[in-house]
Amino acid sequence: MITDPLFYAAAVPAVTLLGLAKGGFSGLGMLSLPLMALVVSPVQAAAITLPILIVQDVVSVWAYRYTWDRRNVAILVAGAISGILTGYLLAAQVSDAAIKLAVGLISIAFAIRRLVLERGGREPKATPADVPRGIFWGWVTGFTSMIAHAGGPPFQIYVMPQRLPRDVFVGTGAVLFALINWIKVPPYLALGQFTAENMATAGALFPVAIASTWAGVLLVRRVSGQLFYTAVYVLLVFVGGKLVYDGAQALL
Repeated sequence: MITDPLFYAAAVPAVTLLGLAKGGFSGLGMLSLPLMALVVSPVQAAAITLPILIVQDVVSVWAYRYTWDRRNVAILVAGAISGILTGYLLAAQVSDAAIKLAVGLISIAFAIRRLVLERGGREPKATPADVPRGIFWGWVTGFTSMIAHAGGPPFQIYVMPQRLPRDVFVGTGAVLFALINWIKVPPYLALGQFTAENMATAGALFPVAIASTWAGVLLVRRVSGQLFYTAVYVLLVFVGGKLVYDGAQALL
């Protein structure tokens, strides 16, 4: 197990952000890997994070077990499986930086457009879940989740225009990413990322992971549906900006 206090000074806030994101504040979790990557390699940070995410999934799925959209999950998982497989096969060839840059730019454009339309009183009609777009964005979600743990923005881009009730939106994401994280386990095993040190370190962070996820659930349920969606759009802009910055910096 990692015993360096400096690691935990970064890891505890990172896991707390993951928990708040799992509880419903989508986007905050994108800041966790960069935090952990300050003290360990990005590859090791991702390996430590996956078991933590799986534990947090148990809490979030239980909290939202009655409020999730089965059609959305079925469509998105079908696409995500092929995306994860693609990410595994191309893990050594695909540029992590290029993926972050592309996802970041798309996220910013989508979120700003939605914010402008809603602020101007021109909120577009809710769009229903459909198979072609769902399979595509499911593939992008699975691929970016496998390559860069960046599956949140593509999921939001597909689901948010549907204007689902707040708890259904959060619950759908909770169930979807719980499935995706388990699907990612065999590829991570094949890539040799679950070392004894990484697993023991993840286990030491489980109490923080569980407590912060419950805190996220409780906080989200105190926020109105309209305010929640506005907050998620704003977070998506900041997360997209972070992805663009990280991707551009690495490429340049």
